Amino acid sequence: MTIAQAPAQPARADCAPGAAPPRLPRRPLHGVLLLDKPLGWTSNDALQKVKGLLRALKGGHTGTLDPLATGLLPLCFGAATKFAQVSLDADKAYRATLTLGARTLTGDLEGAVVEQRPVQVDARSIAEACARLTGPIDQLPPMHSALKKDGKALYEYARAGVDVERERRRVTIHAIDIVEWHDRTLVIEVVCSKGTYIRTLAEDIGQALGCGAHLAALCRMSSGPVRIDGAVSLEELQAMSDADRLARLLPPDALLADWPSVRLDAGEAGRFLSGLRRRVEHPDTDRMRVYGPQPGAFLGSAHIRAGELIADRLLSPPEVHALCRAPATASEFPESLP
Repeated sequence: MTIAQAPAQPARADCAPGAAPPRLPRRPLHGVLLLDKPLGWTSNDALQKVKGLLRALKGGHTGTLDPLATGLLPLCFGAATKFAQVSLDADKAYRATLTLGARTLTGDLEGAVVEQRPVQVDARSIAEACARLTGPIDQLPPMHSALKKDGKALYEYARAGVDVERERRRVTIHAIDIVEWHDRTLVIEVVCSKGTYIRTLAEDIGQALGCGAHLAALCRMSSGPVRIDGAVSLEELQAMSDADRLARLLPPDALLADWPSVRLDAGEAGRFLSGLRRRVEHPDTDRMRVYGPQPGAFLGSAHIRAGELIADRLLSPPEVHALCRAPATASEFPESLP
């Protein structure tokens, strides 16, 4: 789907001969771009690069990937930033490469090796270790992480040689699938809840195997309903024309694609956009996509209590109008409630 944008102001034609052409102006865009983040880039660096390529006025990402991690990074622009938290809260899937037999200071390749042990494992012991770590578990956040304590990131304390007290956090490991194992290299795919530290999981697997381990590589495969097979690399994006870049934008509701939906008629849609509760025949639910009568008219998110549709996050009328001007695909036409 191509996302509509407001008309840009024409570039000035009165620049001096030989001078560099003026910068093209930023523009309001509304949509989600699925980026395959490259190795070595921070999430914010990747966001700023894409924001510049799209000439977008407003943008944000949906959860930090460490520089040593690659893979899916959904980037939100304009109205889509209102739903970034949905992706932050969603389950994630990762492909992780573990090096067995060595623990590092940081739990990954960045840190110095602090312990080495012989690796005496087999397929059965690996499967049993992964099974023991599947389900609800309590993780101790690593010191080399962006989690904050008293206003400072934990990695700032770590760099100063200070070890601070941390509370264990409950996360859920939905599945660990063994992709490949050879000698000291173990590749797994993990489906987990938000807030899971894969570095910590790698160390826990190593501890369960009795040989230690650290994270050698990490790739995010999915976040909620969006997957890496729909992502574009920075190199590909840079080589595209402006029209092709805009065509890579998904509509803002892409992050909510696995939610149920309801379509309102014009009168009810206007009242809903003003914040009024609307009566619907639907069971209680915490998550609902809401649409107006026009194709692509995504209005926002809501929940239902006792037959009332209650708004959570709303688009503005200009944002809805911009989305309605763009062509929509059949998947964007949810059924109306009876």
